[in-house]
Amino acid sequence: MRIFDPHIHMTSRTTDDYEAMYAAGVRAVVEPSFWLGQPRTSVGAFTDYFDALLGWEPFRAAQFGIEHFCTIALNPKEANDPRCLPVLDELPRYLAKDRVVAVGEIGYDSMTPEEDKAFAAQLQLAVEHDLPVLVHTPHRDKAAGTRRTLDVVRESGIAPERVLVDHLNELTVGMVADAGCWMGFSIYPRTKMSEDRMVRILRDHGTGRMLVNSAADWGRSDPLKTRKTADAMLADGFDSEAVDTVLWRNPVAFYGQSGRLELEDLTPEGLAPDPSALFEGNSVKRGGE
Repeated sequence: MRIFDPHIHMTSRTTDDYEAMYAAGVRAVVEPSFWLGQPRTSVGAFTDYFDALLGWEPFRAAQFGIEHFCTIALNPKEANDPRCLPVLDELPRYLAKDRVVAVGEIGYDSMTPEEDKAFAAQLQLAVEHDLPVLVHTPHRDKAAGTRRTLDVVRESGIAPERVLVDHLNELTVGMVADAGCWMGFSIYPRTKMSEDRMVRILRDHGTGRMLVNSAADWGRSDPLKTRKTADAMLADGFDSEAVDTVLWRNPVAFYGQSGRLELEDLTPEGLAPDPSALFEGNSVKRGGE
């Protein structure tokens, strides 16, 4: 089984997670820019973070046989902080980087006027840079937030097939499907969406334009939820082709629109280095070290 996690925050995870993910079949990930848990107080804090997403994290993932890509943006939560807004001027130079496969996460947290402005501005950047977008829907008032999200997407002029609307549930999947956008679901241990609920949604709506992610970060989350969803699909009677569609082909098709998603024909039998030979204590062995 091959798995592509299209939304996971590996900056917050350990090397043990990478090892477990590879053993579970994960061969590629996309890491979206997000809120790190405390306020960033300067543009430099963002650019240091973006540099890590483009440099250190792909290197770290590669030690475990996993391809790492990212999306870059000012996230909705921090769009409300005036100290963070100047980062919008820095985004174009990052959106030109090879491993940036979308603009994101953008969208809404509290649905404020400040978030409106940042959302619209970054949709325009996506159009200018010919990139797809990853959209965060709010955790509160999700149905209203998703409707508002789709209205802004329509107003922007970006093609709906270049938009992935994430963190959906049973109340919001239909409106996103009708809008022609891709549908993302975050599978969590206690909140958002469970693997059993996800299987029911796939039964009701099919596998087209569906992406399943773990959205694992510094909170209560599980980087193996993609594999657990795949196992739940098989247990419910979905065949291996359907699982491969949701867990591999769909994320490849969506992020492949960037023109930057370079992947080998990865299979569960693909080669990967032995992590124990690369990590000793807290030091990392590079190349011939």
